[in-house]
Amino acid sequence: MQREKLQCKNLHEYMRSLSPAILDKLYNHPATCLAVFRELPPLARNYVMRLLFLDQPLPQAAVTFWVKKDNQRDHDDCMGIVTGLRLWHSQQLPGGLQGLVLNPIFKENLRIALLGGGKAWADDTSQLGPDKHARDITSLDKYAMERWEVILHFMVGSPSAAVSQDLAQLLIQAGLMKSEGTEAPCITSAGFQFLLLDTSSQLWYFMLQYLHTAETRKMDLVEILSFVFQLSFSTLGKDYSVEGMSESLLTFLQHLREFGLVFQRKRKSRRFYPTRLAINLALGVTGSAVDVHRQGYIVVETNYRIYAYTDSELQLALVALFSEMLYRFPNLVVAQLSRESVQQSIANGISAEQIIHFLRTRAHPVMLKTVRQTHPSPTPHSSPHPSTTPITHPFNPLPSPTHPSPTPSSPHPHTHHP
Repeated sequence: MQREKLQCKNLHEYMRSLSPAILDKLYNHPATCLAVFRELPPLARNYVMRLLFLDQPLPQAAVTFWVKKDNQRDHDDCMGIVTGLRLWHSQQLPGGLQGLVLNPIFKENLRIALLGGGKAWADDTSQLGPDKHARDITSLDKYAMERWEVILHFMVGSPSAAVSQDLAQLLIQAGLMKSEGTEAPCITSAGFQFLLLDTSSQLWYFMLQYLHTAETRKMDLVEILSFVFQLSFSTLGKDYSVEGMSESLLTFLQHLREFGLVFQRKRKSRRFYPTRLAINLALGVTGSAVDVHRQGYIVVETNYRIYAYTDSELQLALVALFSEMLYRFPNLVVAQLSRESVQQSIANGISAEQIIHFLRTRAHPVMLKTVRQTHPSPTPHSSPHPSTTPITHPFNPLPSPTHPSPTPSSPHPHTHHP
């Protein structure tokens, strides 16, 4: 059965899906203009800068001479991106020629963002005095990951993880979990793919699903999206005031607090601290398949027994989605891939290809070394994609992790005591 692959738009793809009216409202905020400009391809940024300080339209024929003929494809791609984002539009010149001019709203606010001026993006907290409960960067990073991992634990069914009813409903609406009758929500095939993404991509996908439900929540999409862009330019470790925020924005702030994107000591606190997750959020999809800190801890034997060298509850919960847990030690868990466990995971929407991809991308360095000695890698021209190649043997060649975990002296528990 072919299952739909999880689709995650990047920032520009999402912006192009918005209506022209909403885009023009978004471009009234300098932070939005700067965020969009920052994520443009280098050639497109060059085009925007060339037109930023021109008051008259530029002939389209002149723009075509900005690149060599060999780079015409790059030129066409950039023209499509800039046009799709409504950063410029055509305007007829005297004599009937067509010219290009920047969107006046975007041009004005990008100038403010680059040169300064305009009103402050956030209220000053000096009037609140020094924060007696100030948070440093280390504690903010720890808080952010703890809050985000609570959501991931909830998705994999950890009994100790609890989220709000609103968040649980959002996970179901996003298709990451499903609930039948009075049963507790369980993870879907899309949810399993979601767990394989790196943290930045997970957050961006999750935020996109939230934005899709903004109107049903009676929230102003332009207001909350502009606030997200403002957070991306905030300073890590600095506190910001909630003064002047609308009720809708204060509600959104509480949701960001639950996601781990901001730290607020109490719901009624007059200041908040953006975390690193919020600052990196507007970068959108990074294109990376998995987090580097999640790689390199799994060994699979030919009898389908799994050894997971990790003490992470989340990683163990992921392994338990498709295997039976046998033994647990302080830094090692032994599990078994059985017909029943795989059938149960498939019934829950997890495909066999996803299980194989999970095991491959987290293969332990000891296993990789054994694999390369036993099965030399094929030539690059004949090497199939790892996520689509069927495995006929547990020791088929696996991709090497970027940053492998510490290598034990032996992968087998009879010879290596954790």
